[in-house]
Amino acid sequence: MGDITPKADSGKKSLILNAFVEMCSGHQSPGLWRHPKDQSARFNDVDHWTGLAQLLEEGKFHGIFIADVLGGYDVYSGPRNLDPAIRSGAQWPVNEPLAVVPAMAAVTKNIGFGVTVATTYEQPYHLARRLSTVDHLSKGRLIYHHTDLRLGWNIVTGYLDSAARNLGHTEQPAHDDRYAVADEYLEVIYKLLESSWRDDAVVLDKEKALFSDPSRIREINHVGKNFNVPGPHICQPSRQRTPVLMQAGTSKAGKNFAAKHAEAIFVAGHSPSVIAKNVAEVRELAKGLGRDPKNLKFLAMICPILGRTQEEAQEKYEEYRSLGSIEGALALFGGWTGIDLAKYSDDEELRHVESNAIRSAVEAWSKSAPGVAKWTKLTVAQHITVGGLGATVVGTAAHVADEFEKWVQEADVDGFNIAYAINPGSFEDVIELLLPELRTRGLFWNDYAVHGGTYRENIYKNKGQSGLLPDHPAHNYRWRAE
Repeated sequence: MGDITPKADSGKKSLILNAFVEMCSGHQSPGLWRHPKDQSARFNDVDHWTGLAQLLEEGKFHGIFIADVLGGYDVYSGPRNLDPAIRSGAQWPVNEPLAVVPAMAAVTKNIGFGVTVATTYEQPYHLARRLSTVDHLSKGRLIYHHTDLRLGWNIVTGYLDSAARNLGHTEQPAHDDRYAVADEYLEVIYKLLESSWRDDAVVLDKEKALFSDPSRIREINHVGKNFNVPGPHICQPSRQRTPVLMQAGTSKAGKNFAAKHAEAIFVAGHSPSVIAKNVAEVRELAKGLGRDPKNLKFLAMICPILGRTQEEAQEKYEEYRSLGSIEGALALFGGWTGIDLAKYSDDEELRHVESNAIRSAVEAWSKSAPGVAKWTKLTVAQHITVGGLGATVVGTAAHVADEFEKWVQEADVDGFNIAYAINPGSFEDVIELLLPELRTRGLFWNDYAVHGGTYRENIYKNKGQSGLLPDHPAHNYRWRAE
């Protein structure tokens, strides 16, 4: 195992870096599937995913986070108009992410895999089974099939009405109601994954013809407001039992949920000042719940456009902008915000419209890009075409590393979800140009902390820490061997 701390005396955070992708074309950069070097349109090809996993593991990325949506972006020029997303390929079509994880795990040894799963539309008993199954299969190279857990789960409650309509609802449940249900949902998940099977329930005693000891497997008998789940869990425990818990959401309900449950939290904004308050608030809330605030890992979305010179990076950026889909960007914006910008004229200054939501969003952009004289829907779309709603940083490795340090210092983030402009080209640039600079500064490890370890062990750099940390509220759910 190589040295994992580039500069032991640097006093700096060693950053957590994930690749941020989705099983679709373009993801956060709509229209860039047209670029001659982009391969994101190969998302139906398993070789595309196994090759990406191997590339990122070679670069020592902590993980690959695969986002997901269950419906199309149909707000722009709507209501219920999917045509802009369909024409541009803006996260449409999109495949289910959990299915590809075992294939990627089979060709790698250390990199972790995060997947988005919406709690709103799937019963916890069924999801617990899916998670455990993938946990086992994705670590099949080790001695025991139950050893996986290079897996993380991004807990989302859903945000697209188009998904709700196709899954038996007329629209999304009320926002705070979704989090209340999600809180009980996780209680059920914890009981199934942590409490239903004792650590030593599987015996595999051939002499006694005993596969598992019935006295070490029990029902959970959960009876709640939203779920009645007797159990027991249908799968034996995997090495982590509960996957690393990731969450995104900065509303009051979302912050409380994250402070209680999350181990990693995804944040997005065009500058560190936009998210710094939210990070501080969630850490303080977690402290109030008896958790160590440092155990919550905040990951900011960022899209670096790298060049060996500033001019080369800028040329890349302009090329990407020229291929980005304005229509696709407006479709994504509509889905993300619920705001249909088709209602506004092409030259209307959006900082002066009546909508508070639009004004606040555009003001955040204008602070990060003060050189833009007028913010119209075209301006907004152009900014989304490369990097989406997160920060897009253009420059040399030194310049981008400076920006990473700025985010750490000003917003107290622990790492980044790196979105791509082109796939895999953007990740290749990060590995070739940016990571050496980060290592020189003591900001990124040289190797995985725990080879063959779990996702949790490598995030916390603690061999043996496969289960939930002692300060996590579900830590004591675990049924341990006597």
